[in-house]
Amino acid sequence: MPKTNTSPRSANFKIALIIVAILLVGGLLIYTQSIVDQLQTREREVADLYARSLEYIATGETGEGDFSFIFDEIIKAIDFPIILSDSDREPIQPYSQYVKNIRLDPGESEEKQRDYLKKLIHDMDQRRDPIRVTYEENGEIIILNHLHYGESEIIRQLRWLPIVEVALAGLFIFIAYTGFSYIKRSEQSNIWIGMAKETAHQIGTPLSSIMGWIELLREHGQQNPKIGETLQELDKDVDRLRKIAARFSKIGSRPELQAASLNAAIQRVITYIERRLPQMRKQVTISFHTSADLQAKINAELFEWVIENLIKNALDAIENNVGRIDITMNQSRSSITIDVKDTGKGIDKRSRKDIFRPGFSTKKRGWGLGLSLAKRIIEDYHHGKLFIQESRIGEGTTFRIKLNKS
Repeated sequence: MPKTNTSPRSANFKIALIIVAILLVGGLLIYTQSIVDQLQTREREVADLYARSLEYIATGETGEGDFSFIFDEIIKAIDFPIILSDSDREPIQPYSQYVKNIRLDPGESEEKQRDYLKKLIHDMDQRRDPIRVTYEENGEIIILNHLHYGESEIIRQLRWLPIVEVALAGLFIFIAYTGFSYIKRSEQSNIWIGMAKETAHQIGTPLSSIMGWIELLREHGQQNPKIGETLQELDKDVDRLRKIAARFSKIGSRPELQAASLNAAIQRVITYIERRLPQMRKQVTISFHTSADLQAKINAELFEWVIENLIKNALDAIENNVGRIDITMNQSRSSITIDVKDTGKGIDKRSRKDIFRPGFSTKKRGWGLGLSLAKRIIEDYHHGKLFIQESRIGEGTTFRIKLNKS
């Protein structure tokens, strides 16, 4: 089973936060819509009161002064637009007396003002039915006027309020998440750097002592061929330890990139791994295929570390101890691709997105740092790409490195 540093409790906490956020946003939308509905109902009631007042005047023995009193006093505090039209829905003149909360340009002609009001009447009627001002004569309903009304400014603002609040909340969450992620990555990076440099320091101290003992053995064991053979192997292992210490010491600092042969770097790693296959009890064939001796700007020690990690990962994936690892290098006009393909167990789709995450491992033993470090070296230091090109369960996986030619 994959091993990861993400606990179920953490995942459940994230799900709970999402659910709470959805409930809060939903509640806010419902509450705002409730207020809008109440305000619309109130506006409808006020408009209806005005229409009923006009009906009262039309059927009663009142004068023109009462008509003006209704428009000027009864709905004086209304803050939504109102247009009173005749039975044919034509605006009534003078417009200043029968139009409320609508700004008309006094410099425009009467015809343009009428056209503008007719357009507003059409828009208002699309949203809500006008209120008819009627009276009954001889059992027949006579339509005197139509009262058209729109939304007040406060309702329009309330309609936008949830959207604005959700947008601001989303922006705040995005900024907070981005900042938290950056701080978390920085902390992880500092931990890695500190661990790598401390490892290099810890290896370097006994390594210097071992080198001194090797020189002492070389001085006193020149006559013994067995000691000579042992010293040769010790030199190789010491050189290997020195290279490992150098790799760890470069983590966290900008490594120097130099033009180097990719073929030679890859072949050195293959040779090193092949010498140790018998000790691993694996019958695995490692093949390297390329059409030319390609060069790129790399840090040889770190690049070899990446290839070594990919090969070791491929060896771990070959569970029956018999298989193949094919390394293929090709070039295009602007880039060089290196594919490391194994005949291992493959990676399921659910684990592919986590395979490069620190702490994630499909092995029973392991820290889950090898592929994460490899990706960091290729992408942060060499400005390339490292990704899973293809993986099939039971057939194997292909990792691809993509480097810029320049």
